[in-house]
Amino acid sequence: MPQTVRSLKTAFVYLLAAAGGYLFFRLGLPLPWMIGPLVATAALTFSGLMDVRIPVQTRPFGQGIVASQVGLSFSPAVFASLLQMAPLLIGMALVIILVGFAIALLLSRMARIRLSSALIATLPTSPVEAAVIAERYDFPPAPIILSQTMRISTVVVLIPMAIFFIDGELGRSARPMNTVFDVHSLLVLLVLCVAGMFVFRKLKISNPFFLGPLALSSAVTAAGIELAPYPSVVLWGAQVVLGTWLGSNFRRALFTSAGRLVFASVVSTLLFIVVAALIAAGIAWLLDMPWELLVLASTPGGVTEMALTAKFLEMDVALITAFHITRIFIVVPSIPFLIDWLYLREGR
Repeated sequence: MPQTVRSLKTAFVYLLAAAGGYLFFRLGLPLPWMIGPLVATAALTFSGLMDVRIPVQTRPFGQGIVASQVGLSFSPAVFASLLQMAPLLIGMALVIILVGFAIALLLSRMARIRLSSALIATLPTSPVEAAVIAERYDFPPAPIILSQTMRISTVVVLIPMAIFFIDGELGRSARPMNTVFDVHSLLVLLVLCVAGMFVFRKLKISNPFFLGPLALSSAVTAAGIELAPYPSVVLWGAQVVLGTWLGSNFRRALFTSAGRLVFASVVSTLLFIVVAALIAAGIAWLLDMPWELLVLASTPGGVTEMALTAKFLEMDVALITAFHITRIFIVVPSIPFLIDWLYLREGR
């Protein structure tokens, strides 16, 4: 396919994805500029009407924009509050890991795959990182990418919708948009975004395209420097990019080749979400905290998507992000050791 034709097709896909976002926005649905493009692109991809691959290299743009915006929530007072809640942050992360291990055991039996492979497909991490780990152990990466993508996509659609309708917040997405265009703040945020991604990638830190911009942006905010947030249209654009990439992974050939793993992934993902939500709601009741906050904090979704959801639902963005970051720093270093241990046991 000539490069010009490919570029035009890609532009058309983004146009349709944005139209899906606008439709969801007009319908007053939650997180419209991410869920709308995700649903539209997934439908186009699965139906075979779209034969364009959305490069994974587009995802960092969306992650960086969201992360640098989320960093603006980390004021000195918020940092002090997070330190006091450290035991809860760590405890919740460990609980989710244990639940993930149990779900992986179920997935391995339902899909008839090795437990080590099921664990890579289940534990909350990015699809790309999961694929890299899978290739290290000579596991087929495609089914694991599918399982991870289905987990993130299901969480992105299901959790905001559930909280949205349980709380009776229909119409929230029609609230006024932020039209303030502060050139100085915009440029500073973009510099922090790019610099953070570059530095964290060079340091080979996990999830560099989110954690890098988040670290620099939150450090600036914690230092008492106030920056204006991105105009709404910039944040919407980042969500369209993220939703389009997620939806583009739902290729029919991938589902066909995965066989029984598709059904097993759907069941295990839904069970993971429900069990995590019930545990979080129970802990929230014991601690007299808002159930929505802990459910969102414990959800096995991506930190980028959950930070966006928290912002949209007007919850404590910094706290929810901190929960997910804590889990990342516990899960990601642990995965190689867990997989090595399981891999050796399975090889006996």
